[in-house]
Amino acid sequence: MLHANNSIDPVENAFARDVVAGLSADVKTLPSRWLYDERGSALFEEITRQDEYYLTRAETSILRERQSDIADFVESRAILIEYGAGAGVKTELVLAGLRDPYVPIDIADAFLAETSKRIASRFPSLWVRPIERNFLDVFEVPFDGSGGCRTGFFPGSTMGNLNTIEAKTLLAQMGRHLGDDGRAIIGVDLQKNVDTLLRAYDDSAGVTAAFNLNLLERINTELGGDFRLEQFEHAARWNEIEKAVEMHLVSLCDQRVTLCGRTFNFRTSETIHTESSRKYTAESFERLARSGGWRVAEAWQDADGLFGLFGLTRY
Repeated sequence: MLHANNSIDPVENAFARDVVAGLSADVKTLPSRWLYDERGSALFEEITRQDEYYLTRAETSILRERQSDIADFVESRAILIEYGAGAGVKTELVLAGLRDPYVPIDIADAFLAETSKRIASRFPSLWVRPIERNFLDVFEVPFDGSGGCRTGFFPGSTMGNLNTIEAKTLLAQMGRHLGDDGRAIIGVDLQKNVDTLLRAYDDSAGVTAAFNLNLLERINTELGGDFRLEQFEHAARWNEIEKAVEMHLVSLCDQRVTLCGRTFNFRTSETIHTESSRKYTAESFERLARSGGWRVAEAWQDADGLFGLFGLTRY
């Protein structure tokens, strides 16, 4: 459906600014954070339940099987700050041993509210204090609680969606939020067979395709775009140099799209690069952590070595 709204000012509106800039580039790209509106967040949670998407099952198995070790690392009086909280389902496995506040941070307001409500109901003695922000923005966590140490929690494989500069920015921000005595637990998808990786980002039910195409629908709805979704298709590709699975939206024909008073031309087979999911080895992630002021103190993997959780402490 076309939602005519060409009055959006790309200077004032961050979403519009990123879309106009990304579609104006020689190689079209859009920041992956804009995939996560309310519908996008719900679709991503559905992705995690698909057979091909091993990541959530592997990470959850680590959280269950190493729950005691992880709890010891976090410490019972810790304030847990979760970056990109999403549905917060895996977080419950960590919160079970904590008594102090939980601070979920997420860009999707409605999704964040629902997660906060569910966590508060599940753990009635826990003070839940949500923060609606993009976790890459510069902001403070204005809460000191009971004086317990702070632990950052960044599960899933979102670290892999960040380029090197963004990853270092987040690690530095976590250092500011968590303090010199702070700790962090970060999930990382590990390098493996490329076919397994590609299937995880192109499931047979088409949920990942719907998730990716939803970005175009969001542009239509919020920015007055006239994308015809049936003229684009989802594609997952392996980038050997970056060690990353890339998601693209592929134009199926020569076409023209307008939004925010601008016109953008697409050639047949031209793509919009919407997300990169970088895959790490234990060694490459340790180098990344060190570059952001952290050291790996603990490392946990699932039985098949598909996924890693890393416990970090400050230098």
